[in-house]
Amino acid sequence: MAKINNNNKNNNQSDPNYDVEVLPSVEDSDLFDNDVEVIEDDHEYVDISPKKLTIDEEVELIQETLPALASNLPVPSKLDNKLNQYLKDISRYELLSPEQEKLLVKQFRESGDIDLAKKLVVSNLRLVVKIAMEYRSAHANVMDLIQEGNIGLMKAVSLFEPDKGAKLSYYASWWIKSYILKFILDNFKLVKLGSTNEQKKLFYNLMREKERLEAQGIKPDHKTIAQNLDVSEKAVALMDMRLGEGGSEVSIDTPVGESSSTMGDLLPDSGDFAEDIEFQQSLKLLQDNLDHFIQGLKPRDQEIFRERLLNDAPRSLQAIADDYGVSRERIRQIEARLLENLKVYMSEIIR
Repeated sequence: MAKINNNNKNNNQSDPNYDVEVLPSVEDSDLFDNDVEVIEDDHEYVDISPKKLTIDEEVELIQETLPALASNLPVPSKLDNKLNQYLKDISRYELLSPEQEKLLVKQFRESGDIDLAKKLVVSNLRLVVKIAMEYRSAHANVMDLIQEGNIGLMKAVSLFEPDKGAKLSYYASWWIKSYILKFILDNFKLVKLGSTNEQKKLFYNLMREKERLEAQGIKPDHKTIAQNLDVSEKAVALMDMRLGEGGSEVSIDTPVGESSSTMGDLLPDSGDFAEDIEFQQSLKLLQDNLDHFIQGLKPRDQEIFRERLLNDAPRSLQAIADDYGVSRERIRQIEARLLENLKVYMSEIIR
């Protein structure tokens, strides 16, 4: 079972009574990327404990257990301004009562009927949206996160064992978070997002402040955001670029479906997002793993990694090449290899 390697999770952050959930196409997912460079022999790594399932085995398990699960279900579009329409699409699915869910799970485990699995999935469609919104500051396009979380939801349904005592929504929430966090790690931009208090404040609050201003009819320009968050305008522009512009935002007051619910109802509780303990733990996990990766490198590779990939003002390839008496192209090759190896390392951590 895939899991986030974090023993300090606060269980209260994953309420088994989440009122949200969603579903995509396994075939369209980029989650399983086996097309990566083999780690070279001169790269030193710490050991990673063997996992019960390989990536290929996980893909095969999903395809064999739920081969038709993704058909005829709403798929999160990657086009701009589609989030609200997607929320309307999934709002038509009713939530199951605990008794109904328990009965469906039992019947599915006994028969393997895909139609029963679909009912379990669509009754939890809003859950993925709610969880994805919690991680929106780490990736600007929340539809990407929903797409990955949907795969986690399907896998949770395929593996859920009701006899263990947990609710499906509680069990699924960890699979959903696992897949979303893996996607974030796979697409992690090597920038120092949290090296200063100013950057930390922006990393946690930039997207929230944009949404707050838009809800008040105020254009969220860099100057206004900088004044409200008490940071420099330059820092806002830089963090905005790092996190990505990722399409148009949807107002938190936008109605969802025919009910009185709004987009804001799907967002986490109000307050300083930096105080969201679970998100802080996830970010710390990412940063700790990055530090762990660097510690496993040879001294030369550590310097190249820091000077080229972590430095706010990266040194030129030629300058580093001159230090080591090698060609500029050789340093470029080492840099590319380090990036690929980091991707492999991070993928193993979250698998």
